[in-house]
Amino acid sequence: MDPKDMHPATLAAQAGGVIDAQSGGVVPPIQPSTTFARDRDYAPLNPANTYARDHNDAVRQAEAVLAGLEGGNGALLFPTGMAAIAALFRTVPNGGRVVVQSGIYWGTTRWIRDFCERRAVKLCEVDASDSKALESACAAAPTQIVWIETPSNPWLKITDIAAAAQAAHASGALLVVDSTAATAILSQPLSLGADIVMHSATKAINGHSDVLGGVLVTREDTETWQAIAEDRATAGAVMGPFEAWLLLRGMRTLPLRVRQMCANATEIAAFLEDHLRVETVLYPGLAGHAGHETAKRQMQGGYGFLMSFVVRGGRDAALAAAGRLNLFHRATSLGGVESLVEHRATIEPNSGIPEGLLRISVGIEDAGDLIADLAQALGQ
Repeated sequence: MDPKDMHPATLAAQAGGVIDAQSGGVVPPIQPSTTFARDRDYAPLNPANTYARDHNDAVRQAEAVLAGLEGGNGALLFPTGMAAIAALFRTVPNGGRVVVQSGIYWGTTRWIRDFCERRAVKLCEVDASDSKALESACAAAPTQIVWIETPSNPWLKITDIAAAAQAAHASGALLVVDSTAATAILSQPLSLGADIVMHSATKAINGHSDVLGGVLVTREDTETWQAIAEDRATAGAVMGPFEAWLLLRGMRTLPLRVRQMCANATEIAAFLEDHLRVETVLYPGLAGHAGHETAKRQMQGGYGFLMSFVVRGGRDAALAAAGRLNLFHRATSLGGVESLVEHRATIEPNSGIPEGLLRISVGIEDAGDLIADLAQALGQ
């Protein structure tokens, strides 16, 4: 069966349908060699492989699965999500212009601000969940990249991808979507008009908190895409074979993990919304969420595993509640099988994050156990 005809669950579980021809193994092998031999006439023994920076079977296999899951033309893996972002933005010429969603992952915002300052790139930050505001920002001047993140971290804002694509393309820009918190299982940005989708593969794609990685997936093979590929190869921003193999292994259960995480998150959001010591719950699966209708339209199978909530009593109350949690690990990241909690104002001081906000990444544990842990931490 052609992988293009497989449903996401089948494509992921079959690791793209790769069988090791040499051994017959149903699990793809790891080839750790950094260089590959040539014959006596100096022709490569395998024309596809000469040096590991450019040629890595495990990386290519993982990229094929990721491109298939996103419905893209091709994918490029990087050693981290930030390396993927950097390779993309380096295609912007000095003196260019980019439009970037405000209130997104702080690491992305901080790097883009520094990059734009160094390269004299004009940076416009806008609340992209407001389609009219985004349209105005894009129309203000010619632009190379429009960057959005949906659902956003940690505000869980939802941006209308189709409307963002229309606004970006009218300005001559590429629309790039950070879909880390949705995964390819819940959202298909390329089908909604995005040009490139980005994931921190460290998060749910790997799902086991033991691999760093990032990926870009493109809708079309363009000059910009070729420039990104060339930049990756020459700058050496490549993933090693063992990390790619672990990533491929993790993706085999991606649809199952995401389904359970979303189911758990839905129950937890309802519990928190009804708790007297919780001021606000930010989760697009709740009917009262400002982006709920848009999320319902462009997400399928769930509303994600990431949510934030504000504890009444501010910083001290939030930190005390986080300190009493037993099943939620106090750690920075998201998308793993284990549930995590983070006090964002500690991580992002002076960034406008409410002092009482806790961000949780919901794992695959029993929902009742997670709710009981939150209940005792917040106070019954």
